[in-house]
Amino acid sequence: MTRSSLLNLLRSLICVLIGLCSFPAARAQDLDKPLQNIDDEITAFSFAPDGRIVYSARRNIKTKKYDLQHDDIWLQETNGKRRRLLQGDKFNRGDALFSYAVDAFHWSPNGRMFLAQLFTTSVVDEGGRTEDSSMTLALEDSGKEIRIGKGESLIKDCYNATWLQDNATIVYLEEAIKPHMLFSFRYTNVTTGPAGLAFEGRTFIDSDRIPHTNAAIAVEQDRAQSGPPRLQRLELLAQDDKEVATLEGYAGGLSVSPSGKKVAYFIDREVLEVRDLAAPDHFVHLRVGLGVFHWSPDENRIMLKRAVERKSGDLVWIALPELPAQKPGNAVPILQPTPQPLLHGLSIREFNISLDGRFLAVILPGKRNLAIFPLPL
Repeated sequence: MTRSSLLNLLRSLICVLIGLCSFPAARAQDLDKPLQNIDDEITAFSFAPDGRIVYSARRNIKTKKYDLQHDDIWLQETNGKRRRLLQGDKFNRGDALFSYAVDAFHWSPNGRMFLAQLFTTSVVDEGGRTEDSSMTLALEDSGKEIRIGKGESLIKDCYNATWLQDNATIVYLEEAIKPHMLFSFRYTNVTTGPAGLAFEGRTFIDSDRIPHTNAAIAVEQDRAQSGPPRLQRLELLAQDDKEVATLEGYAGGLSVSPSGKKVAYFIDREVLEVRDLAAPDHFVHLRVGLGVFHWSPDENRIMLKRAVERKSGDLVWIALPELPAQKPGNAVPILQPTPQPLLHGLSIREFNISLDGRFLAVILPGKRNLAIFPLPL
């Protein structure tokens, strides 16, 4: 073989190898093999700002009269090491019997603390009568309980609690009209304790924080539920507000994009509305079907689970079009995007995308393991 022939052969082999190396990137959308698997019955999880994962695992406790659930809470470091922050069977409050499951986690901006929302069932009398409620437990990432105003680490009757940018103030929703119809805002502070109502006298269906700010987007509804829902921008510390838009309807899913420039929500069980917050008359209607979704980091797509919360469904990407100006009084066209399947159509129960957009974590049905996949950007 001549030297020139050998060089040509080497060039060909390099080209083949480069071609082979490009296949995983092109096929990575299939997400065939998870990078990690947490083999436990996961009830909730959340990515920390630095990529760590806090998660809860179902634990059952048997007493003489009752079968109780007391979830453990674990933290997985970025190197894969795990440590238990809360041992469920040792988490008690007085002599009262209660059962709880972790519903959700919310990290503080500095990534050193988090809030665990608990759905609790308490035995309230000797006859065995029970009451359900929602509470939030405040913890450091070391597992130490945070005493709110040097009192309890639990905030009672608390929904969707989040930290403000000072890493000390907590804003949450409290039921104003049950069950889960309308809510009011309340404050509390790690140092000084409960601080009372915010936006007193007003009621809201839902809210979502604008990332890296002390503001939120909320759906306001009057107590009589007689008027249309209104989209509001709320400055949570200053208690100022600005109306963004009046909505045709609201069916859930309120989510602000990572940059805080867009918001999306379902106006009915079929149609998702995506709106520009800086130019609220710029929006689109997409027929995608009611489900749970998260934004891609570039905000050009959403990842949609085609099922409601706590139900299993398949995952798809939905491409988002440009948001055109809509003229008042004109019918808004409903676009029907083509969904791009992920995970070969496998049904999943819960999912989330890491803040840097590099990883997708899903809770699988059945055993409810947590699988973590690389996510192509």
